[in-house]
Amino acid sequence: MAQQDENILKKVVSHAKEYGFIFPSSEIYDGLSAVYDYGQNGVELKNNIKEYWWQFMTRMHSNIVGIDSAIFMHPTIWKASGHVDAFNDPMIDNKDSKKRYRADVLIEDAVAKMEEKIDKEVEKAAKRFGESFDKAMFVQTNGRVLEYLKKINETNARLKAAMNNNDMADLKQLVVDLEITDPVSGSKNWTDARQFNLMFSTDMGSIAEEANKIYLRPETAQGIFVNFLNVQKTGRMKVPFGIAQIGKAFRNEIVARQFIFRMRDFEQMEMQFFVKPGEEMKWYEYWKENRMKWHQALGLGKEKYRFHDHLNLAHYANAACDIQFEFPMGFKELEGIHSRTDFDLKSHEKFSGKKLQYFDSEDNQNFVPYVVETSVGLDRMFLSVLSSAYTEEKLEDGSERIVLKIPPPLAPSKVAILPLIKKDGLPEKAEAIMNSLRFDFQCYYEDKDTIGKRYRRMDAIGTPFCLTIDHQTLQDETITIRYRDSMKQDRVKVDEVHKLLEKECAIKNLLRVI
Repeated sequence: MAQQDENILKKVVSHAKEYGFIFPSSEIYDGLSAVYDYGQNGVELKNNIKEYWWQFMTRMHSNIVGIDSAIFMHPTIWKASGHVDAFNDPMIDNKDSKKRYRADVLIEDAVAKMEEKIDKEVEKAAKRFGESFDKAMFVQTNGRVLEYLKKINETNARLKAAMNNNDMADLKQLVVDLEITDPVSGSKNWTDARQFNLMFSTDMGSIAEEANKIYLRPETAQGIFVNFLNVQKTGRMKVPFGIAQIGKAFRNEIVARQFIFRMRDFEQMEMQFFVKPGEEMKWYEYWKENRMKWHQALGLGKEKYRFHDHLNLAHYANAACDIQFEFPMGFKELEGIHSRTDFDLKSHEKFSGKKLQYFDSEDNQNFVPYVVETSVGLDRMFLSVLSSAYTEEKLEDGSERIVLKIPPPLAPSKVAILPLIKKDGLPEKAEAIMNSLRFDFQCYYEDKDTIGKRYRRMDAIGTPFCLTIDHQTLQDETITIRYRDSMKQDRVKVDEVHKLLEKECAIKNLLRVI
């Protein structure tokens, strides 16, 4: 991560605390590592993101319904899902810095640096040859690029084999062979790699002594799978159909860092889509396309998103990719889309002894459906919006402002109601206007400080519109409306405001463009 980008992330973290978006959890007790609380503005933004996702899934798709399953689940569920035996990350420590890392991530980062070197070679050649530059030909023939590509392919093949075979010795050797240095100490003094299970366990009092260990769920998906038949039968659902869920999950991450990007207590928005065997790849492509459209509809910049196919497939998948977003720390996973085959339902059949099959009346046969999953981290989604929205601007008069250019449908408050002064009937008129709007829009009332300072405060929390009520309002029922992004001001009739806000701030307007 470049120094400049590190500074941007630090500024976003500082801004998020100062303006009531995110606080370090248990801060008066010096905090708790990688755990955060959402403040008064943060919880509104978070709820708006949830609403945007929920409406897209359950309102725009008549064959998708939602559930809310429990955090505590029978411990055998996690045996069936593979989490007890296989939910591990390979960790490695640097002996000098005493810092712990995921060995596979260190290797993937080293590969990314090699890819960046290829990009630089291509850029240099493009400048040198101008319009006559043939990128494909250059990549296929340039000696240095071919050398990098060979090393990348060899590294990826070794990484995949080591992960699949649980070969910790070769993972350590890869770190050594790639001459990976610790970013803190700069040394190459590494411990052996070893597996680390990420599940939090606890005890449930009334369960028999030999089976009293239960887990905080590390994902929300299993709550959907074990309710597959309940939902299918009670909802009279026909394949293909989906089950959506938003909920908390918990992972004892080895390296929890980069603010809310990787936490131990986080929230997921997941949808499992049940399909006929053999049709999973068609639906996998469908959901890749539709989920990308959902993200891009926010207008954060199409260039900030890209697909990244998984090199190492999970034990349950036959295809998997990420939608990556360009965070301040570079392109990182925002959402995962996986073809999970029939692994989950078949495994739960085996461990529970209950049939989890669908009867197709048209073909007159039973089958275990295949599953295509879309899973987006709500906290990562929050960070993508917040970090993209954070803008420092130098104005024409030489002053500066910090503005959060949050998409208006997601903004914590949609409109600020600002009486110019606290007398002459202006506060009463302002309150009357707010009372007419608050049924449909989150409003923010502010009457302290100069109007300029209040505008700046609204910019800083991302409020897209400010309504200033002045003496003219009392005479002709007009107000000044100020637009956050352009700072443009118009005089409009009070009874036109609702329609304007509806046009700019309704989530349904985002859904219409997908």
